[in-house]
Amino acid sequence: MSPSQMVLGVRLRDDARFDNFHGDRNASAAARLESVCRNASGVPVVVVCGDADTGKSHLLQAVCHFSESRGQTAVCVSLEELLPFGPEALTGLEHQALICLDDLNLIAGREEWEEAVFHLYNRVLDNGHVLVVSISEVPASSGFVLPDLISRLSHGLLIQLGIYRDDDRLRILMARAEQRGLVMGEDVAGFILRRAPRKLGDLLAMLDRLDENSLQAQRRLTIPFVKSVMGW
Repeated sequence: MSPSQMVLGVRLRDDARFDNFHGDRNASAAARLESVCRNASGVPVVVVCGDADTGKSHLLQAVCHFSESRGQTAVCVSLEELLPFGPEALTGLEHQALICLDDLNLIAGREEWEEAVFHLYNRVLDNGHVLVVSISEVPASSGFVLPDLISRLSHGLLIQLGIYRDDDRLRILMARAEQRGLVMGEDVAGFILRRAPRKLGDLLAMLDRLDENSLQAQRRLTIPFVKSVMGW
């Protein structure tokens, strides 16, 4: 099995969809991205830009879910997972109608990788398909060294994500709990936020633990129960 075949087998998270992207901070950015997905003609590359923990990976997978719901082929790959296979792993991705490259900034300064992404961009453009990438900074500030790649990314459609505020994290936590059938009051959510790590991924992993323990103990989420499960 070739590296690209292995990459094409990456499974999308079922909950990574536009209708499951909560929080007011980046709601307009998500809506704009969904709008682009509905009519992507003339948009060869979309650049989703933001710090870690702003929902970039969620949105890239949401783009793939949206495309697949319309009968189009799509693939979302993580550059972190792709790096060990070498830049040739990008070969063949252009045959997908939509290609998402997550954490593209990880290849910044790696000349062979930058060349490979540039050539992939051209092949995607030739096929009339769409490329969506996520990076941590705007293209000119991301450390890329290939002028042609910087130029292509800089002329793409830029969608900027902001860092989540505490009220966004509160709403996201409560919404995710509700989707699991858990009743989480604002007092409980606030208590968790005051003690939990600030990274959203860690916060949602904590929700997994609380969900499992709540189910096993047949207990609803209260502050005393959260204290006992988390050891606070």
